[in-house]
Amino acid sequence: MKEVRFGLIGSGFMGRCHAQAMMAAPVLFQLEAGVRRVMLADANETLAAQAGAALGFERATGDWAALVRDPDIDVVDITAPNALHKPMALAAIEAGKIVYCEKPLAPNAADAKALMDAAEAAGSKTLVGFNYLRNPVVATAKEIIDSGEIGRVVGYRGWHFEDYMSDPSAPYTWRHDPEGGDGVVGDLGSHATSLARYLIGDIEAVCGDCDTVTTARPVASGSKEMRPVSVTDQMRALVRFANGAKGILEASWIATGRKMNLACEVTGTRGALTIDLERMNELRLHTVNQPVGREGFKTILTGPDHPDYAAFTPAPGHQLGFNDLKTIEVARLIKALVAGDDPWPDFREAWEIQRVIDAISESSRARSWQQITKV
Repeated sequence: MKEVRFGLIGSGFMGRCHAQAMMAAPVLFQLEAGVRRVMLADANETLAAQAGAALGFERATGDWAALVRDPDIDVVDITAPNALHKPMALAAIEAGKIVYCEKPLAPNAADAKALMDAAEAAGSKTLVGFNYLRNPVVATAKEIIDSGEIGRVVGYRGWHFEDYMSDPSAPYTWRHDPEGGDGVVGDLGSHATSLARYLIGDIEAVCGDCDTVTTARPVASGSKEMRPVSVTDQMRALVRFANGAKGILEASWIATGRKMNLACEVTGTRGALTIDLERMNELRLHTVNQPVGREGFKTILTGPDHPDYAAFTPAPGHQLGFNDLKTIEVARLIKALVAGDDPWPDFREAWEIQRVIDAISESSRARSWQQITKV
């Protein structure tokens, strides 16, 4: 494979991140395949043409289905709103494409399973954009946990807090449409869940508590007409892991003062570690048997000794950013395709994450523990 030819659907925030990663990945990682930005699709021809030119795509279209059918495209990259992921991904699978889709894969576990089943039946390679898993801090935390350095994991706290929905006068958006999923549970809760599964393992059962704080929003900015909101603004859940560990997952998009507080604390029998991606280049580690009066956490700064960091800079502590994580994600995708390997996290992992999300919402409605296997 001499080059990987991308078609990108959507040019919003995430679409621009993906396009930038396509530009940067082959340069920074010296990949064995080039990247062509073949076509960009958006809501109409004008928007697509403007975005396509700005982001360096060869062609543009207002018809995403035309992009999916195009024979010059290898990878269909989906960054459209959540409710559109299923029809776009199914069409791409049917067209024999590699499918790279932003998270969450689908609004619910049933749709995610349908996509997973279709991809696996067709032998399609898939990737879902849980890019925070690509942070060198997260990879280092997993190495520490898997090595037994902090002993057997007995406790986990994970959360994702932001405040972009904290203003009750902010208008209704596609994120409030229940057709796209249960609000913050899928939007931010999926990141918290993906991190927990990656670091600790399978989740067996959850006991969720979700609520809607802002029950109506203006239909447009400044409008007096209100539209009801039914999706979740904040969620919390007790969780039981298959390995015996227990913990808590939380998510909120109305957490005032929080901008990107995806974080976790892992407690083991011989130590603990914490990550807070508002300080995304730091990991705090504690181990037992420290000298009396010297106990506590130390801060580890990311550097070239940690996975993927050296591609950006040889100097430790010089900070990677959000777009760098997406660049790592695209580089990993291309490396997998060149090697003939399956990218990860794939549609199956995205389905497993969505099962936990659905179980939290159902548990909250039923006010009882929910087994993941029943979702």
